[in-house]
Order: sequence, then C-alpha cells, then structure tokens
Amino acid sequence: MKLLNHSTKYFALLLIVLISIWAVIFYFAMLDEVYDSLDDGLENQKELIIRAVKVDPDLLHDNEFGVNNYTIKRTEIDSHTKLKDSYRDTLMYMQNEDEYEPIRILESIFEQDGNHYKIKLITSMVEEDDQIENLFKYLVGLYLLLILSIVVLNNLVMKKVWKPFYTLIDRLKGFRIEKDDPIKQEPTDIVEFKLLNESVERLTEKSRDSYIAQKEFIENAAHELQTPLAIAINKLELLLEKNELSGLQTQEIGAVLDNLTRLTRLNKSLLLLSKIDNKQYLEEERLNVNTLVDSITNDFADFAEHRDMRINVNSSAAVSCMMNKDLAIIMISNFVKNAILHGETGKTVDICIEEHSVTIKNHGTNSALNSDNLFKRFKKSSADSRSTGLGLAISKAIADKYHLQLQYSFEGQHMFTLIFP
Repeated sequence: MKLLNHSTKYFALLLIVLISIWAVIFYFAMLDEVYDSLDDGLENQKELIIRAVKVDPDLLHDNEFGVNNYTIKRTEIDSHTKLKDSYRDTLMYMQNEDEYEPIRILESIFEQDGNHYKIKLITSMVEEDDQIENLFKYLVGLYLLLILSIVVLNNLVMKKVWKPFYTLIDRLKGFRIEKDDPIKQEPTDIVEFKLLNESVERLTEKSRDSYIAQKEFIENAAHELQTPLAIAINKLELLLEKNELSGLQTQEIGAVLDNLTRLTRLNKSLLLLSKIDNKQYLEEERLNVNTLVDSITNDFADFAEHRDMRINVNSSAAVSCMMNKDLAIIMISNFVKNAILHGETGKTVDICIEEHSVTIKNHGTNSALNSDNLFKRFKKSSADSRSTGLGLAISKAIADKYHLQLQYSFEGQHMFTLIFP
C-alpha cells in the first residue's frame, strides 16, 4: 500500500470515530433545541388563550381537542399545590397519516373568576426515527464527501509535495551498484527531503566506492596469486623432467604439484564466486537449454568414457531462459562433472529435460547426501582431496542469481533438479 493511501486509511478511521461522536452530540443538542422551541411555542399559545378566555368566557367550554389544539377543563386544587407548567411527550392518532404520531403536551392551571381550570395544549413533533434516519443519511454523505476530498487532496496536492520522495524511490529502485553512478540529489525546498537526499547520495557513493575497491582487490589478488602459482608449477614440472630425482623425491614433488593445482582451481573458483556475488556478469541472452545440455554432454563424453560411464539425455520439452551464457555453462557443467566424478563406474548418468526443469541423475553412494550442507561453500560430499568443495556452491549462487530453484533428492539415484521460471 502506498504511503498516501496508508495515510488516507487512518484519516478514514479517525473520521468515522469523530463523526460518530459528533453525530451523537449534535443529535441531542438538536433535540434539545427542538424541545425548547416547541415549549416556547406552547407557552406563548397558552398565554394567548388565557387572555382570550378573559375576554370570551365561552372558550372555557372547549373540553375536547378539535379544530383547536387545546382543551380547558375545570379542576379542583389544594391550597398548597403549586401552579407549575408541565411538559410531556405522547402519541395521538392523526387522521391524515392514519396512524399514531408523536406530540408534545403542555399542561397548566390558571384561575378565572375564582375557579381553577386545567388547560392542555398540543403540538406535533418530528418523529425521532425519521430524524435519526435523516441524520444518518446526511452524516454518511458528509463522511463520503470528506473521504473523497482527502483522496483528491492527496492525489493533487500531496502528490506534488511528495514528488521528491517518490523520485528518490524510483532512482533507488533502478539503482545498480555494479554499473550506475551514485544517486544525485533531487532539488527540493523541504528540509526533510533535502536531508534524505543528501544521506542517500552519501550512502550510494560510499557503497559504490567500497564495491569498486573490493572488486579491484579481488581481481588483483587473484591475478597476483595466479602468477606465482603458475611459475611454481612450471618449475616443479621442469624439475621432474630432468630425471635426476629419486622415486621418493618424485613422489613428494608430485604431491606438491597436486596441492598447487588444487590451489589454482580454488583461486579461480573463489574469483568466480566473488564475481557472481558482485553481479559482474551483466550480459544476458535467451538461451536454449536443450542445445546447451547437448553441447556440455559432448564435451564430457571422453571423461565419461574414461570412467566407463555413459551419458543419456532424454528431452521431452524445450526449455529456455534469460541468463549469462558463461554462467549457464558453468552451472550445468558442475552438475554433469559431479555426476560423472562421483558416479558408480559402469553406470549411466541420466539427464531428463522436461517442461521448465532439468534433472541430472547418477548412481553413487546408497544413501542420501546431507542436503543441509550440500550447497554450502567448502562442504564436500566426498573425501576426494582434489575437490575444492565449491562446485555446488557456485552452481547454487548462479541459480539464486537468476531465481532458479535448485533441489536435491535421492530415490535410488542422486538427483539434482533445476527448475526454470
């Protein structure tokens, strides 16, 4: 939910509470005003009738409500009784409505020629249920009008005020540390936005500088390591070719060569992982995975034959994806190489290409591998000293980069499945 809409939601909830409280207060205040106005009218009408009675005593015989909205009846009162007006509400049958309607009654006692008379005056009232219904309708209309006004205000005025913020959000959304320059400030007169822009600019500039420094360090370190390793391997190989060493010395030098070769592979693997983590492989293209698998299996055909194994490719669907071609080759090659290297001699490596997935199967150990550590760096699934423990970690890093699902299962065969989006 956007920030403006989020604010509108709380405004709407607050307005419901405030308008509800205001409606109750307004209703009782309005009802009090209506009663006050009716009572004033009844009292004024009473005074006028009492004056008229003094002029025309025949009015004292109006004992029933008829054309006139009053009755006068003779009454006896105690000497201690206080003459006081009383008001009350009741219902009266109305001919025009054919139903009982609420009325307001004033009862009072006055004296005429030594006798006391009770006068009752009536007047119609607004029905409370109608009043509440109308009030509710108008309040709902007011509430909707206020909400509409807030939405319009947010979209016309507040959107303009918040424009620097949303511009910064759009720039951050599209920012790529590996290829973009630091985010520059958006001109604004609002102090908070200006402070936010300055902070983001400093942060992105510092992050990019750190990224460039780290990238250069890794590349330089890998290059500087590669050169002395290559020199040491060459010198040891030349020393072995002179045939002036004893068998034990040759064996020791061979062990050193194996370790140096493994260190070279480890250096290359770490450099590759670093480049993947730093998103240095930017070029992408639409790849035909079927064609890629065929090419890789052809490259590994001799290695499989040397291991007395065979690679079977079973394709039932065409699979394609947007990836960097070099990384795709590395990812699939690692799975095929592992399947051959750790597979049982004389067995087959099966590659099944189905819709949105590629599965590599091989026969190996008769138990499932530890899936918790399988794709972690430097976690080996075999005791082979020549393994760097980074092959599956590299494949996992590549799969994560392109949002591919990587699954491992064991059903008599070890199965690694790549699921493409």
